[in-house]
Amino acid sequence: MKRVFVSDCEGPIAKNDIAFELAAHFVPGGDRVFDMIRKYDYVHANFPKRRDYTVGSAPKLVLPFLLAFDADNKAVEEFSAANLVLLKGSKATMKYVPLISEAFIVSTSYEHYVRALCNEIGFSLENTCSTRVNLDEYELTTKEKTKLKSLAWEIGGMPPIFIPSNARVLRDFSSRDQETISRLDKIFWKEIAGTRCKRIFSDVQIAGGTEKANAVLEVAANLSSPLTDVMYVGDDATDVEAMKFVRDGGGLAVSVNGDGAAVRNAELAILSDDSAPVSVLADVFLRLGRAEVTNVATNFDRDALWRSTAEPILLDRLFEIQPENWPKVKFVSEWNMEAVANESEQFRKTVHGEPIVKRG
Repeated sequence: MKRVFVSDCEGPIAKNDIAFELAAHFVPGGDRVFDMIRKYDYVHANFPKRRDYTVGSAPKLVLPFLLAFDADNKAVEEFSAANLVLLKGSKATMKYVPLISEAFIVSTSYEHYVRALCNEIGFSLENTCSTRVNLDEYELTTKEKTKLKSLAWEIGGMPPIFIPSNARVLRDFSSRDQETISRLDKIFWKEIAGTRCKRIFSDVQIAGGTEKANAVLEVAANLSSPLTDVMYVGDDATDVEAMKFVRDGGGLAVSVNGDGAAVRNAELAILSDDSAPVSVLADVFLRLGRAEVTNVATNFDRDALWRSTAEPILLDRLFEIQPENWPKVKFVSEWNMEAVANESEQFRKTVHGEPIVKRG
């Protein structure tokens, strides 16, 4: 029976922030619009107000504005394919892993982007879970488009929301920020609800935290694999539920250049601008199990790796990394958790991917 490898997409495999990039491309001032929506999403995720709110919903909330500026399925997929940026070495990782295990990608990204990514790296689209949305289903009148464009302009011009470090509820925010959040509530849940694209919020189910955990559960059940045989790779808050699920079930939860939430819920934290250490650790876990991957991760230096059970061809690729850029692999415990989380948060800001150059 093969073990199972499950990875998030944006972060461990690709470096795109595709919803942000699409907003910036299609919507004038869309970078500011999406940043505000993302902060609004963070507020609702951490200072609960709406019971039916899904963490990581910013990619859904921006969709009406993409529609207002004439984005459709074809345009989104073409943009995604033309602007792919991969973590260095991740294409090789995602080609190797399916040779030795069952491999899956779970992503909050739009299906258009995941399809373009799979085409580029040669990965089976059937083994993916992503956010499904059919932009061509929604037709807006000229008047509705004008209204949505005006709302986008308004959101882009809003003052940034400041989140106090000691905030526990929305009342702890400044009066100005409370007004901003209240105005955004009205925009999304009342004014956009008055347009013909209102159902997009109920139609589109973000493949976020709960959905990722459910996807792992479904994969494991379908393959009759215990969670002890599952390796999950993630990098942000949308991966937390899946990482906890795998970690608590005895599997291997790995953060790759993760934010604080991901690191705190991982057993291993990798800091690297190259996917090569993911390949090596995945190879050892998927062939030999968690006990052996613990041995390899404990001494992740060149000398120890040469004597390890890792596949030599993967080590050759890893050893191409220059000493000054040598990856860090750290076990996460209650004693070092905050230090590793802070280090990873800082490191992730420095990681740049490799744009895909189309030839011909």
